[in-house]
Amino acid sequence: MQRAIAPFRQTKLYDLLTAAPLIAWFSYCVEQMLPSLTQRLALVMTFVRTDLSVLPPTLLLRTISEVATLAFFVLSIVLYAMRYTPQRTSLGILPRLAAMVGTFSSLGFLLLPTQELSTGLYLVSLLLLVGGIGFSICALLVLGRSISLLPEARRLVTRGPYGLVRHPLYLGEMVAVTGIALQHFSVWALLLLIVGWAFQFLRMTYEERVLSKSFPEYADYMARTARLVPGIY
Repeated sequence: MQRAIAPFRQTKLYDLLTAAPLIAWFSYCVEQMLPSLTQRLALVMTFVRTDLSVLPPTLLLRTISEVATLAFFVLSIVLYAMRYTPQRTSLGILPRLAAMVGTFSSLGFLLLPTQELSTGLYLVSLLLLVGGIGFSICALLVLGRSISLLPEARRLVTRGPYGLVRHPLYLGEMVAVTGIALQHFSVWALLLLIVGWAFQFLRMTYEERVLSKSFPEYADYMARTARLVPGIY
């Protein structure tokens, strides 16, 4: 049975089927975001047409962060539908668990109440969101059809932000999630953030292992790049 299925696992159809739940999830997120984002954009345009000087910075940054998030979801849908088939995949439950928890643990913030923040602190959270999502989009554009949720080897990408750090997409996501956590400022939010970060680090380890086995040049790439922060880590 396994031998009969093995050739099918190497096909684009199988890869598309495995990506279908994630594509469906991103599509659902886009659908849910559009009504409120449309209203927010209309409000911003009202300020632009009447008196731009009184446009609240928090409203502008919140709108930019939502537009960037929408762009991230749409780009992810396209790339997951068009991605290359994997050359190698990490086996076992733990690599898959690390990828799933690292990616979706941020959904836990939906269960936590938002906190009343000072204007300055709220602006910091929005800047983290905008910066993190913006950097993630840049990484996605360079990563292109090599995108994966699970630790998999498709094509080795070493240019753009990947020429500076090995995991720019995860770095952007972690910065953005930190901005979200700040808006739910509490012990539970901090614990959830720590859990998400821990699984992201574990996810990076598994991803580096599978890439090292697939690409002989990956060892040299690791030697000249930092994992997340140049010159630090």
